[in-house]
Amino acid sequence: MTDTVSIQNQLEDVHRNLKTELAGIGRIAVAIYDVQTDILKTFVHSTDGEPPFSHYEAKLQQVPALRELADSHSSRIIDDMHWLEDSGSAHIHRLMQTAYRSSYTVPFYDHGRFFGFLFFDSRNQAYFSAPVVRHLSLYSHLISLLIINEVSRVSALRSAIEVARKMSHTHSEETGSHLDRMARYARLIAQALADEDRAEEFDDEFVEFVFLYAPLHDVGKIAVPDNILLKPEKLSADEFEIMKSHVAAGMDIVESIASGFHVGAGQHVEVLRNIVRYHHEAYDGTGYLSGRAGKDIPLEARIVTVADVFDALTTQRCYKSAWSNDDAFALMRKLSGRRFDPDCIASLIANRPKVEAIQQQFRSNNVFHEAYMDDL
Repeated sequence: MTDTVSIQNQLEDVHRNLKTELAGIGRIAVAIYDVQTDILKTFVHSTDGEPPFSHYEAKLQQVPALRELADSHSSRIIDDMHWLEDSGSAHIHRLMQTAYRSSYTVPFYDHGRFFGFLFFDSRNQAYFSAPVVRHLSLYSHLISLLIINEVSRVSALRSAIEVARKMSHTHSEETGSHLDRMARYARLIAQALADEDRAEEFDDEFVEFVFLYAPLHDVGKIAVPDNILLKPEKLSADEFEIMKSHVAAGMDIVESIASGFHVGAGQHVEVLRNIVRYHHEAYDGTGYLSGRAGKDIPLEARIVTVADVFDALTTQRCYKSAWSNDDAFALMRKLSGRRFDPDCIASLIANRPKVEAIQQQFRSNNVFHEAYMDDL
């Protein structure tokens, strides 16, 4: 994205230009692939009228037709979706409900690695003739480059910050499994909120950036001495003040690296800034550093706070054993509306089976000191 325009906005611009040449293209959508979990998830779309769906995800192995396209590097044309009405595909069913009748699906790749799919849909049957497909080839290439370049920029920025964090301590205070879990809890919460008709707050692009940047919330801990990070007892008042300084340190790191990547005003960087700056704010205003309360705390920070505290409670630390999910949920319910956003707590608890699936996939034993445990 440019410094002021989101990927969503850019796709909408491409769609408007394309419709001057191919008026029958009613929808362009992009889904990207997470190889760690085999999840294919909606990312951005441009749609005339009501979108058929958003915040959609599925395991690629459970969608054999798309899996085959990804493996074979082949595109697919469906001239009449009525032919697939009895296929059991929720994707096809929802498209038909919103009057789409034909589609063109194109997988795209980054240096040979499967990255995702482009979907072009039309309300006209048999719209994707050979001339139309030839015309779309340039647009397909343009959109895939846009997505790859912008997601890669986000990944590069995130990687640069992670490298800075890892190089600053001989003892890693946050293991990869902890970050994998809490990032996926954050995405789970955001998706659940979005499914409650809050798409104006949580589009797919926002959900993805919360997932990508959640692991960087505590990057400022590189400025905190190991004797505090790894202390097996409750921190003293002076030590806790030093621990709290990681928020300001993290903000400085983000600004410095974002400036180096020339993305300081980018929409996605604002999500990162908000996560780093406000993830220790409390819903009742008693947190730090700014003392913000309620909806004045950015959405992404409220989500990350819940995701990170839940993981801190349910995993072993240097000063505590792991809590059960029941005990963690009970405490978080008790602190709902005080420490935590009630909607975020409800969304996490309502998706307990998915929470437990994440815990099973990303197991670890963490032994560092989590500042949350001193201010609960």
